[in-house]
Amino acid sequence: MAMGAAAVASTCIRSASPGLPRCRVRAQATSWAGGAEALVRSGAVKAVRPRDAAEALGAEGFRLLDVRPEWERARASVRGSVHVPLFVGDDEMGPVTLLKKWVHLGYIGLWTGQGFTKMNDRFVEDVAAAVADGGSKDAKLLVACGEGLRSLIAVRMLHDDGYRNLAWLAGGFSKCADGDFADVEGESKLQYATIGGASYIFLQILLLLGVVK
Repeated sequence: MAMGAAAVASTCIRSASPGLPRCRVRAQATSWAGGAEALVRSGAVKAVRPRDAAEALGAEGFRLLDVRPEWERARASVRGSVHVPLFVGDDEMGPVTLLKKWVHLGYIGLWTGQGFTKMNDRFVEDVAAAVADGGSKDAKLLVACGEGLRSLIAVRMLHDDGYRNLAWLAGGFSKCADGDFADVEGESKLQYATIGGASYIFLQILLLLGVVK
């Protein structure tokens, strides 16, 4: 996640048409994250604790929108959730990008297992296609990620695009406990799905020793 946030801070999302850049991320990371937090504080976006997610997804009629990258979702996910990644793998092989990838690998990738990513420049369009409510932006979406930052960014982008029935999973999946989500699939517990690389090996040792559950 750290790499994704750093990438977004200087990224201008480009539209599908070449030469027509549009900055959904209008300034630094602190600006759009702060804007999303303001939406939550004002009540425009509902904050939902993981332990209350079942009620939101059931009685309140929200759909779970998982914005994590594919490799995190593959470790653990909630069955039936909508998946639209906010960040996607960066396959660019230019010299500057290659240098960034080497730095990322040394400082982040080996420890966390996180791939080098870039903003999904079709995120809003992909969400619209995935929720498929006839083009309506009335869909009730509970937006979630691993630790809560990327989902805040996604909430801000969707709100700016006209969605008004949004909720945010406070703290992300890392704050959930066993049973908060009834139908989880994958090899990992949902709260540990963001952990990879050397950190994942360390986690397995702790689990084996019974230090964490």
